[in-house]
Amino acid sequence: MIKVLPKPEKFRDKKVIITGGLGFIGSNLAHRLVGYGAEVLVVDSLIPEYGGNLFNVRDIEKKIDINIADVRDVHSMRYLVQGKDYLFNLAGQTSHADSMNDPYTDLDINCRAQLSILETCRHYNPSIKIVFAGTRQVYGAPDYLPVDERHLLHPTDVNGINKMAGEWYHILYNNVYGIRSCSLRLTNTYGPRMRVKDSRQTFLGIWIKQIITGEEIRVFGDGKQLRDFNYVDDVINALLISAASDEANGKIFNLGFNDPVSLKDLAELLIRINRAGAFSIIPFPPERKR
Repeated sequence: MIKVLPKPEKFRDKKVIITGGLGFIGSNLAHRLVGYGAEVLVVDSLIPEYGGNLFNVRDIEKKIDINIADVRDVHSMRYLVQGKDYLFNLAGQTSHADSMNDPYTDLDINCRAQLSILETCRHYNPSIKIVFAGTRQVYGAPDYLPVDERHLLHPTDVNGINKMAGEWYHILYNNVYGIRSCSLRLTNTYGPRMRVKDSRQTFLGIWIKQIITGEEIRVFGDGKQLRDFNYVDDVINALLISAASDEANGKIFNLGFNDPVSLKDLAELLIRINRAGAFSIIPFPPERKR
């Protein structure tokens, strides 16, 4: 697959739909595509728990089209995908805890709705190119490091299982119906417009909020767990490269960083940057330990 960022001309005047486009990654992608001269349609349900926020596109709201719709609404999606060149399929339920507390909603959004979108594209816009936002959560606890795309999948919660199914629907429709699709398995993404009021998208968000508000960061476990992080601009680059390259069709790619950091070291780094703050290492709460 090509590894260089496509020139802006590749997307100029192209018609692009971004599901989950008012969220963290989607809004950053919308900003980039507007700068490239694309015609951008942002679709978002604005369900408060899922991260969409009109503030995220405030400075480009007159340069994009915004449709408040839910990807579970078959009739809306049937209309919205028609005539589009690219679909960046970023809408999803991302909270692992929420998926365990309400598994059916997670199933509807991360699995059934994805199949519905693909069926809609098959019947009403089979030439569209789709880039799906997957997750590293499908691997569960790794058997070896670094984790490559051949690693066995053994997700540890409902969210991981449904995201895995949603991803493979995209690959299946690429292979069987020729609906050009690929998937990027994202890890912890951070940067401007990230959700910080809770941990529904990434624990780093709530840690940043706690640093800013003077709360103590709580590190579960022993603090030795390793995590890698992707800056949002790098994720946007990967999305655009995947969209522009037909070599990516039918493929799955991990997005990660070669230099992981322990949770304890990360907490210390945030405190050092902020020049204030504190953290404590505590056992996993019973509802999260398993």
